[in-house]
Amino acid sequence: MKQSRPSDLSEEELGFRIRGPVRWLLPSVLGSIGVKAVLSGIFGAYADKRELQSSLPADFYQHGTDELWFDFVADLGDGFDATYSVASLLAAPALEPVDGLRLPRASLLVMGGDEVYPAGSSTAYEDRTKGPYGAALPDPVDPPTLFALPGNHDWYDGLTAFLRVFAQQRPVGGWKTEQGRSYFAIELPQRWWLVAIDTQFGGYIDAPQLAYFRAALAGMQAGDAVILCTPTPAWVHAGAGGDTHEYDTIRFFDREIIQPLGGVTRVMLSGDSHHYARYAEREGSGQRITSGGGGAFLSATHLLPGSLTLPPKVSRVADVNEVATFDMVETYPTARDSKRLAKGIYKLPFRNFGFWGLTAGLQTVLALLVQFGLAASPHGIFGIMAAWTPAAFGVVFTIFAGVLFARFGLKRSGLAAGVAGFLHSLAHLALMIAWAAVLFRLSQSAADWITVAVTLVVTPVVVGFVDAELVAAYLLIAGKFGFNMNELFAGQSIEDYKGFLRLHINSNGDLTIYPLKVPKVCHTWKAAPDAAPETPWLIPTRGTLHTSLIEPPISVPRRRNPTTAVL
Repeated sequence: MKQSRPSDLSEEELGFRIRGPVRWLLPSVLGSIGVKAVLSGIFGAYADKRELQSSLPADFYQHGTDELWFDFVADLGDGFDATYSVASLLAAPALEPVDGLRLPRASLLVMGGDEVYPAGSSTAYEDRTKGPYGAALPDPVDPPTLFALPGNHDWYDGLTAFLRVFAQQRPVGGWKTEQGRSYFAIELPQRWWLVAIDTQFGGYIDAPQLAYFRAALAGMQAGDAVILCTPTPAWVHAGAGGDTHEYDTIRFFDREIIQPLGGVTRVMLSGDSHHYARYAEREGSGQRITSGGGGAFLSATHLLPGSLTLPPKVSRVADVNEVATFDMVETYPTARDSKRLAKGIYKLPFRNFGFWGLTAGLQTVLALLVQFGLAASPHGIFGIMAAWTPAAFGVVFTIFAGVLFARFGLKRSGLAAGVAGFLHSLAHLALMIAWAAVLFRLSQSAADWITVAVTLVVTPVVVGFVDAELVAAYLLIAGKFGFNMNELFAGQSIEDYKGFLRLHINSNGDLTIYPLKVPKVCHTWKAAPDAAPETPWLIPTRGTLHTSLIEPPISVPRRRNPTTAVL
């Protein structure tokens, strides 16, 4: 039974709740995600859903005959405004981004990872993914097909909710689903193949997955071209001299599955980093593209390497492939805009009141503990220990938290990050000691109730604000050295600068990639209860959504230059 069109934006009318963007530095979010990440890593090692998926349907898929339009979007399912803005454009009958170019709606949509934030659950998918996408394309005459690759946030519940949403052939709004597992292979027109591998967390290819792809790609012929979708842009980390483990896994898959069949990986697509970045093969036409602008907070681009050497010199997977260089061609936002946006972290207390509350609470507690130690005036070693132990514990906790925060997300142990975190902790402790000294001087000359009032009012409002700005200053400085870059932008929850890819395989066998940007997302919506069935449920209150090309269309011929490397 189809749901009638809503008359307003209430949960009762829509069937889902409109959610705001995740505030990533909130203590509740950090704590919840941290616990889920640890648990998913622990239990995934003993009950990995990929190992269990051998009992699920192992279907093979084919889309398009002579030509095909399809979309790639990743890192969606965050705040409604950004997610729905992108979904509305994906669902539009056609897009006309520039110079009279007309791009018809894709008949196939590939979601490249992190379909929900902050973690997978039935409620999160309903409110942040299925609801917005269903409202964007409620009742199409010719339903397009949707395939989804999981990202780390989809894996935080062990992939349970993801498989229920995308792997049971139930529609997501006007998109129908076909896949039976968390990975898939699709035969496209003109001897192109789209292959999506699930290497999340452990970064390995399990036996059932390898068996599936051997069977699914059995029809591949020598010279066929492959579009390889991966959960992370591992080529960026490896090609810049960083960790190679995830890229080694990709190379293993290429050497084990694709190359023996004669296929050639022409394009790699990924999300995970919430921006657009394209690297092109210097002596060929291979492409490595990150496109993670589906709805989550914006990621920086100004520290991305200018070129990548692939495969990297340090690798656990040895082969005889020639080394290829990939040069950065375009990013969105530009490096200049990314640097400018980084400075917006000084708005952290106002963008994230919960984080201001955290720093306010910590400074208040520490100030009270120090006041207790000063007022106790203990005698003897045991009295001193009793009075100052709570304050000492607070100091140790602050230092530990600062060092841990600086090392958060690092692929390898970093001494520099640890030192930066220690210095960051000292800045907070210096603020605490200075304020405690002010309060102590006040207690010597003012009534007790005045000291208490100042402690409980001024500390959280003023000192808490200054403490939050200390974090902002640290993030801006650390970001220049590559530490906590993710937190630098996550703390701002920038909803604009979104985008996705529209791709076309023509009858000549050439692939054209149209990288599209959404500079501004819409924040005010109204219901359209009397509109046509296929029309989005909600439309902008004023004006329309605008999209344009990030860069000119990218042409990728099916055949590569035979003198260049495969990966």
